[in-house]
Amino acid sequence: MLDLLLMASLGFLGSFGHCLGMCGPITVAFSLSQPDSDRDRWQQVRFHLLLNLGRLASYALVGLMIGALGSVLVASGQMAGIGSPLRRGVALVTGLLLIWFGLAQISPGQVPHVPLLNPMAQASWHNRLSRAMQALSLNPQRWTPLLLGLAWGLMPCGFLYAAQLKAAETTDLWWGGAIMLAFGLGTLPMMLGVGVSTAWVSGDRRGQLFRLGGWITLLIGLLTLIRGSDMIDFTGHGALVLLLLALIARPLSRLWPALLVYRRTLGVGAFVLSVAHVAHMVTMGWNPAALPFLLPSLQAGGWSGMVAFGLMVPLALTSFNRAQARLGHQWRRLHLLIIPIFGLAVTHTLLLGSSYLGAFERSTRHWLAAAALVVLALLALLLRWRLFWSLLSLEKYYAPAKS
Repeated sequence: MLDLLLMASLGFLGSFGHCLGMCGPITVAFSLSQPDSDRDRWQQVRFHLLLNLGRLASYALVGLMIGALGSVLVASGQMAGIGSPLRRGVALVTGLLLIWFGLAQISPGQVPHVPLLNPMAQASWHNRLSRAMQALSLNPQRWTPLLLGLAWGLMPCGFLYAAQLKAAETTDLWWGGAIMLAFGLGTLPMMLGVGVSTAWVSGDRRGQLFRLGGWITLLIGLLTLIRGSDMIDFTGHGALVLLLLALIARPLSRLWPALLVYRRTLGVGAFVLSVAHVAHMVTMGWNPAALPFLLPSLQAGGWSGMVAFGLMVPLALTSFNRAQARLGHQWRRLHLLIIPIFGLAVTHTLLLGSSYLGAFERSTRHWLAAAALVVLALLALLLRWRLFWSLLSLEKYYAPAKS
C-alpha cells in the first residue's frame, strides 16, 4: 500500500512540472482538433475523461506486461527467492535508476542523462506515433479519444520510466499493473484540469512541486534498495565510490572535465546511498548501544562510520546554490570536510566490511581486499596533492583549487 501511495504522490507532484509542460500542449491540441460543434463544456469533459481513461488503461497494460515478464522469470527460477542473483540485480539497478531520476528532477542539469534502450524513444517510432495520433484525432467517432489515450500512454517519457522501473521491480503481474495505475491516477487531476490549473499555478510553484516529486522518486529508490538483500554492501561501496569520485573531481578536471561538472551530484549521491546504508542496517536490527560490547576494531569501525555520516549531513544540507551564496568562502571550508569523511568511510569499510577485516574468519582474500582498498584510498588523497603530480612530472595536468 505504501508503494501505491508513493507512486500516486509521484504522479501528482510530478504532473505540475513535467506533465503540464510536456503533455499539456498535447491535451490542448487534441481539444482544438475537435469540430466547433463539439466544443461545448460537457463534450470537452467527456472527451478528456475518455482520453485519460485510455491513457490510464495504457499505463496499466504496460505495467501488467512488465510485471508479467518478472513473474515469468520468477516461475522459471531465474528470480526465485529473495536472494536470487537476478532479483538482487533488478532491485539494485531499479533503486539506483530511481535515485538518479529523482536527483535529475530535484536539480535539473546537474545530473547527466541516462540513455535508455527504449525502442519508442527512437525518432522514427516517435514521429510515426505522433503522426498517427494527429490523424486519429480528426476522426469524429465517439471512441476516438479512448484510442488517442491508449496511444498517448505509449509515448516515450523520462518521467514515466520511473514508474515503469518500479513496476518491473515488483515481478508480479497484478502489482505491476497496480503500480502503473496508481502513478497514472496521480497525474489525472492535472491532466483533466490542465486548462484551469495553468492559470492557477505559477511557473515557480510548478517547478517546486516537480522537484518535490523528485524527492518522492528518490524515496522510492531508497526503499527499493533497503528492501533488497545484500544491500548493505552495495550501498556502502556505492557511497564510497561516489565519495572517491567527488574527492578527485577537481584535481583531475583537466583530464576528466565531466567529473567536476557533476561533483556536487556525486556528493549528494554518496549521501543518499549512505542514508540507504544506515537505514538497511537499522532494519536488520543494528543497535548502536551494542557497540561497547564489540571487539575494539569493530567499535572503531562503527564509530568511524557514524561520525562520517554525521559530518555528511551539513554538506548535504548546503549542497545548493543558495547555501553556497549565503555562506560565501565558508562554504568551501565546510565542504573540505569531504577529506576526513572519506578517510572515516574507508576506515569503517575496512574494519566492519565483511569483505575486508570485518569478516569473522579472515583469509588471504580479505587481507588482499583490505590492502587494495587502502592503496586506492591513498592514491585518491595523493591526487589532491600538487607535489605528487610534480614528482611524476605531470604537474601540467593538475588542476589546483580556485582561490
